[in-house]
Amino acid sequence: MFIIGITGGTGAGKTTALRVMEELGGYVVDCDELYHDLLRESEMLKLEIVEQYGDVLTDGQIDRKKLGEIVFRDEASLLELENISHRYVKDELGKAMDIQRRNGRRLFAVDAIALFESGLSELCDVVVGVIAAPEVRIRRIMAREGIGEEYARLRVNAQKPDSFYRERCNLILENKDEPPEIFASHCRKVFSEMLMNR
Repeated sequence: MFIIGITGGTGAGKTTALRVMEELGGYVVDCDELYHDLLRESEMLKLEIVEQYGDVLTDGQIDRKKLGEIVFRDEASLLELENISHRYVKDELGKAMDIQRRNGRRLFAVDAIALFESGLSELCDVVVGVIAAPEVRIRRIMAREGIGEEYARLRVNAQKPDSFYRERCNLILENKDEPPEIFASHCRKVFSEMLMNR
């Protein structure tokens, strides 16, 4: 099974790249979505987060906004949350890979902002970084999630700069401020060539 890691900051355009990957027959695991599922369903993860950050629950569930207000303002808190969550995500991702491998899947994509920091990049044959200008990302996050500019800016500023991805990834896809169809077309071309040369 050929495993491609897709990484980059929030709002950079990874979702568009991943849709193209699915069109090409890939099975995609969104590690952010997997993490949010775990926040809702894993009592062990909830317990660890509450022990570390205090009362971040609303109606028995982790309140992502409360948690975000803590971790996006303090780098040490963010790193600790990442350390906690990476263990759970890596375990679930490994299970998904095993299932897809047994089912004969030929292409598997791992979507993770923290692909390198979590150690998930070691599971990938190729790592692709998707980048975009910070202002473009902030605008997209605000529109997509209905949040204010200050909170969106905090999220973007808490993430790695483009240089981090340029230095570590095998391939960079730069998402300029264009319609998504143009970026998707570029992704389709790049991924198709990558798969043909596999």
